[in-house]
Amino acid sequence: MNILIADDETVILEGLQRTITSRFPEHQTYLAVNAEEAVTILRAQRIDLALTDILMPGMSGLELMKLSRNQYPRIRWVVISAYSEFSYAQEAVRLGAKDYLLKPIGKEAVIQLVERMGEEIARELAMTEEEERLAINRKYVREAVFQRWSSGLDIGCFDMKPLMESYPHFYLVLVRMDTDKTAQLEHFMIENVMSELIDRYGSGFVTVHSSKSLLGLVSLQTEHALQELIEELRKYLVKMLRVPFQILHTARIEDIGLVPDEVRHMYQASSSQMYENIASSGDQLIEVAQQYIRAHLVEDLSLEKVASVVYLNPAYLSQLFKQTTGEGFKEYVIRLRLEHAKQLLQNPQLKLAEIAERSGYHDLRHFSQLFRKKFGQTPTEYRSSLQ
Repeated sequence: MNILIADDETVILEGLQRTITSRFPEHQTYLAVNAEEAVTILRAQRIDLALTDILMPGMSGLELMKLSRNQYPRIRWVVISAYSEFSYAQEAVRLGAKDYLLKPIGKEAVIQLVERMGEEIARELAMTEEEERLAINRKYVREAVFQRWSSGLDIGCFDMKPLMESYPHFYLVLVRMDTDKTAQLEHFMIENVMSELIDRYGSGFVTVHSSKSLLGLVSLQTEHALQELIEELRKYLVKMLRVPFQILHTARIEDIGLVPDEVRHMYQASSSQMYENIASSGDQLIEVAQQYIRAHLVEDLSLEKVASVVYLNPAYLSQLFKQTTGEGFKEYVIRLRLEHAKQLLQNPQLKLAEIAERSGYHDLRHFSQLFRKKFGQTPTEYRSSLQ
């Protein structure tokens, strides 16, 4: 049995692993200190039992459970909570968790839990393993072939029609992200919420289309439901994602042969469409960026450097900064540095070159030009006016 343990407290993480491996050496344990590491393990290993802390940085154990139910329905979940978080544990049970462990966790409780879960999993595997393996294989073949087909790549002699016979008509939904970082957790979030919404409104599947985009196919029970699905998807992504994104969709498609052209058209359309991001946290991200700028006025404050601090694309940060503050990024940095320089000029003991450096400028002439442009006086003239 493969067991995932996710908890941001190292003591609990290692304690659980020691208890399990000493009593059940035949079981394999995998450790994660946050949801992102847990997602990496879920994708790489066939996990049978997952023990997750309720409250973890980035994404809670409940959110991880919720997102994983659709893609990994066979995993048995057990939540770990402190007594003060007991209501969360009850909510986890309502979401399908098999049990919960209260901190501090006793060794016997862990051993009994793993024994019980192991027996349940063994009985289930004996009945469904072959059927499940075939279903998973069909799913991955379908999605891999569809991904190549939708990208306009060669699929050899593979006949798409039998693969798509369940979807005589459908829509395509493309979610595209704008990020320079590895977006594995974001992929996981989008894939699972899209899959859940597709199942709720009809049928279909989701495939990873590129490192920055996912493509969903959905055959709807009612035609007007597409906008509802898109709106629900947008609300969720606005709440959960920390990178800019776009959502695009096609009109109704009845010919599978049109898919490559339709996907190409969506990508073309995306080049002229604005990226979205969480409005609620946009102000917060800019506040973090401003705090960083104020604390590092003397250092390199390129747009790229500050964007990396708040995990945003530089172009998007520039746009969001202007939208939030009413001032361009470069203008904001210059204003803060020159206002700081004005304060330093009140100290007659400081030389101009030293003031320029303390304000983030190593070229005294450039500093003087910027100061004069901003205040209508050179630094020397301003200092003289103070006397």
